[in-house]
Amino acid sequence: MRSAMPDINFHRQGEGEPLVLIHGIGSRWQIWLPVLGQLARERDVIALDLPGFGFSPRPTEGVHAGPSTLARLLGEFLEDLELERPHLAGNSLGGWVGLELAKRGRAASVTALSPAGFHTQAEGIFQFVSLALSRKVARLARPNAARLAASPSVRRIAFAQLVAHPERIDAFDLAENLRALADAEWFDETLDAIIRERFFGREPIDVPVTIAWGEHDRLLLPRQAHLAARQLPRAQMVVMRGCGHVPTYDDPEQVAAVLLKGSGG
Repeated sequence: MRSAMPDINFHRQGEGEPLVLIHGIGSRWQIWLPVLGQLARERDVIALDLPGFGFSPRPTEGVHAGPSTLARLLGEFLEDLELERPHLAGNSLGGWVGLELAKRGRAASVTALSPAGFHTQAEGIFQFVSLALSRKVARLARPNAARLAASPSVRRIAFAQLVAHPERIDAFDLAENLRALADAEWFDETLDAIIRERFFGREPIDVPVTIAWGEHDRLLLPRQAHLAARQLPRAQMVVMRGCGHVPTYDDPEQVAAVLLKGSGG
């Protein structure tokens, strides 16, 4: 039986094989803007807001939060767009969701940028505290988001854990990202789920998988790539030099090249 899926907000651009872009927790589809133009020259790009984030409403009450549920909801979204097995790319939680979709046979390939789901118990506690604190700060700062985003010192302090080079983010985009984090409807339940759960590669993934980790990721530490390699021994492992957890702002050309190669280009 089909669930009561919320309307999913998305942006579509370009021509070629379809490539679906999935953001991380507390984020929005616009984190892909730095690479969108380059990708759209070779791919039919669909960048979406996950349910409960950005401008996509959360599902009805009682729906369990977590990567498996998000994969199911996105699978229904792909059916609505008549996309049987598109290429998938995701950052953080989005990478985990992409891998879950691949286990369901819904992907032509998956490129996961610093994917969630490969943490130890201690790393999970660190991630929970970091993300919960970021959410609290975003809510406090929301009324003054534009002014704070324009301050170089605030940018360095507030966003250094997510981006290696916060000064490269446009001030308007940064303020909107802060507001999206503050307003995310499904943040708390999703955070609980992704810290409590893990990704397990028990079900075989029979499509190409690329795991690309930011060299300077300060949220999901790069050593988690070793556990990802054990869970997904056939995956191509890549280090994104000079990049943090959300690499699209740090080095758009490098990230676009990884995504194009991972999706068969």
